[in-house]
Amino acid sequence: MEADILLWIQEYLRFPALNSLMKAITHLGDRGIFWILMAVLLLLYSERRRVGFSVMAGLLLSFLVNNVFIKNVVRRIRPYEVIDGLESLIGKVGEFSFPSGHTASSFVAATIIACMLPQKRYGIAAIILAALIGFSRMYVGVHYPTDVLFGAASGVLLGMLVARFSKRLTAKGI
Repeated sequence: MEADILLWIQEYLRFPALNSLMKAITHLGDRGIFWILMAVLLLLYSERRRVGFSVMAGLLLSFLVNNVFIKNVVRRIRPYEVIDGLESLIGKVGEFSFPSGHTASSFVAATIIACMLPQKRYGIAAIILAALIGFSRMYVGVHYPTDVLFGAASGVLLGMLVARFSKRLTAKGI
């Protein structure tokens, strides 16, 4: 079923103008650099510094859980390597497929931003961007839908844990 979904995306949603946009969106998640830059930006403002530290902590936790541990335990082959006719728009990528690290890191950062910043518009924008990055991973042909769904769920869960821990530290005056 997942192969059918990816082939359907390739057949009916891919076209040149959107391909360029989706490649750009997917690259926003490369090495978590966009979210690291967001954290650094938050660190520049004293009233947002705890959010910036929390985003950095969440990104590190997500990397360890998803990229270092789960990917190497599951060792799922990338979909373009096993699904006949599926083409990766960004070429061969390293690591294993499950879970999507791009999606997990995007959702961990977006969840922390949504939970910790009082201005809800920033959290909404971050969640939308995280969802676009997740979808782009299927669009470009490098992840299965379950890779993306698990990455999103993992990112939300880890993000909520980090935000809750950070808020408890703040309540204790730490």
